[in-house]
Amino acid sequence: MRVAFDPGPRDGRPRIQRLHEDGSPAAAPETLPDLTAVAVLEEREAPRWVFARARTYRRLLTAGAGPPAGVGRAHDVELVEGLLVAADGHFGEPHGLAAAVARLQGRAPDPDPPAVDDGPPALFDTAAPGDELADVVAVHAAQQRALAAAGPGMRLLAAAESAGMLVAEEMTAAGLPWRADVHDRLLVDLLGPRPVLGGRPPKLAALAEAVDAAFGRPVNPDSPAEVLRAFARAGHELATTRSWELKQVDHPAVAPLLAYKELARLHSAHGWAWLRSWVRDGRFRPEYVVGGVVSGRWATRGGGALQIPKAVRAAVRADPGWRLVVADAAQLEPRVLAALSGDHALAPGEDDLYTALAAREFGGDRAKAKLALLSAMYGQTYGGAGVLLATLRRRFPAAMGFVEDAARAGEEGRLVRSHLGRTCPPARPGHEQPAAARARGRFTRNFVVQATAAEWALVLLAELRGQLRASGSPAQLVFFQHDEVLLHAPAEVAEETAAAVHAAAATAGRRLFGDTPVRFPMQARVVEGYDER
Repeated sequence: MRVAFDPGPRDGRPRIQRLHEDGSPAAAPETLPDLTAVAVLEEREAPRWVFARARTYRRLLTAGAGPPAGVGRAHDVELVEGLLVAADGHFGEPHGLAAAVARLQGRAPDPDPPAVDDGPPALFDTAAPGDELADVVAVHAAQQRALAAAGPGMRLLAAAESAGMLVAEEMTAAGLPWRADVHDRLLVDLLGPRPVLGGRPPKLAALAEAVDAAFGRPVNPDSPAEVLRAFARAGHELATTRSWELKQVDHPAVAPLLAYKELARLHSAHGWAWLRSWVRDGRFRPEYVVGGVVSGRWATRGGGALQIPKAVRAAVRADPGWRLVVADAAQLEPRVLAALSGDHALAPGEDDLYTALAAREFGGDRAKAKLALLSAMYGQTYGGAGVLLATLRRRFPAAMGFVEDAARAGEEGRLVRSHLGRTCPPARPGHEQPAAARARGRFTRNFVVQATAAEWALVLLAELRGQLRASGSPAQLVFFQHDEVLLHAPAEVAEETAAAVHAAAATAGRRLFGDTPVRFPMQARVVEGYDER
């Protein structure tokens, strides 16, 4: 059974409507006494809840219907609308509830309202005002018809994307354990004492002075234009101030400038201002954006959660008596390519795919094996990659043919799709030009692999969340990025939690690819701090 849900305005009462699996109404709308009544319905009936958007579930989490109860299954109307609109070749068109209603009524949809990025998400955000239950029911029914026509792959993708929304909102609610005192100590060690009146911390200031001394005049290291002019005066014409280009220059300013850039990036992105804004009560609570990247990978709205630098990872520490279970997939994308193409010899049973491939094809040189596979998936042909690719083409013709077919489709302006049906953006005007065609071919070559890897990760999250709920485990998912998950668990169940991760990874592989010999191992470790290896 499915239940459409409208949380109503802050001072109103929520409403529900029971639905058949095809989305048609099974009963008249009902009014609930309050949001906590959802937990009662979930325990009694365990339906698939039909929500307009992620913030609907956020309302439930803050009303006491969240962990450990929460809801087991959901259908996120706006996320699914985005998948279906893109599948029709209209990537990037509005896919909010209002836009979906407009399409149903034969009207051109207005643009979706912009997402607001005004700091850490308030856990008491309200849903959009107005009565939206009828709209949710109508759009969901249309989506069920479209999903039925699209086939099992798209249905699984819609379910996994919606499960991802539940995970994302629960992770925001739970928060990533973060020790502000440890973070502060790390910053002091790296940057020097925090400036009282703002400005550069002492170590940054000292490096800026070293840059001035090397050039023999004041140069603002935060200004690329000034740095480029300073190098030009010294006889070095540079196109950019990127680190890789600076490293090619023989000049005394390079070393302090590179050191300055690294520390300045830390100070700007995860310094004291970040700590003050984003860490509350021992938790970092970013707002995750499910499917925020065209390949289906997640993004975040503020906080930079998907780029936590190694320099501050020691601040991510388990609570007393608890542990972090940190798990990441080993060489996920090459394994996905092997499963997609049916070229199973590309991914034998070993945990380290690159080492195994190196031993068989590249004289034991792991770096060459890694470069060859990454070049195959990303279209790189320079730096000796061409010779390595020739070896792969001879040894793994099906795998190489798979990505080359995707690249050819992209060059010709055609759409390509992931294993479950996520669709790449259409070609832009002017894609017929050779340079533009080649660029799109490189994009579609990788899209089919990266988007399918994102689907595997989504299914992993859904399976892992389901296992934890079914077992009544107190462990919580608290962080996710691309192919890595972090869980926060009482010490006595940490090893069980790690085993659940391994089981979920194996199940995710079967869900996507059936009875494939390709393995998707997760390297899990039980630690007290995220920096521990």
